Amino acid sequence: MIAVLILILIFGGSAFAQSGRRTKPATTPLPPPEAKPSPSPTPSLPAKSVVTAEKDQDYRCTADGTLALILDHGEVAGFTPKEVDTKAEITARPDPKYTREARKQGIQGVVVLKVLLAADGKIDRVRVVRRLPYGLTENAIMAACEIKFKPAIKAAKEVSQWTTLQYGFLIANSSIFGP
Repeated sequence: MIAVLILILIFGGSAFAQSGRRTKPATTPLPPPEAKPSPSPTPSLPAKSVVTAEKDQDYRCTADGTLALILDHGEVAGFTPKEVDTKAEITARPDPKYTREARKQGIQGVVVLKVLLAADGKIDRVRVVRRLPYGLTENAIMAACEIKFKPAIKAAKEVSQWTTLQYGFLIANSSIFGP
């Protein structure tokens, strides 16, 4: 009798035990999300157009940090350093940044710019004399736009003066941690 009870417990217990699978609870379908009316599109500013600086073209620095091509090709009033009594004195000249593309392509060289230092202490225009590709010329122009200077003097008056700037780009001097 004891043997029968043991057999019932062994075989009967496995018959009533769970197999490990559980039935998933029935899910109720969710209502579709409500369609929210999309707000009317707000007019956005036009995207900044990238200016590619070309040789013998004049550019103006703008307040928003972009370059503007000057279309009038007339002669601009400005003295040469030999024509003034006291030459313009550059007090701060920031260095331009290397672009990733130029570093990747191994571009090195010198960008030469003629800059008109205006009598009011601002940069009037920048003329490209020698350029480099992959944004290096544009970066040199942007650095030239940040120059601080004391204007030239002629006959006891502050006057505009042209000056030539050279910006050298050497991969050995560029940082691998930024453009």
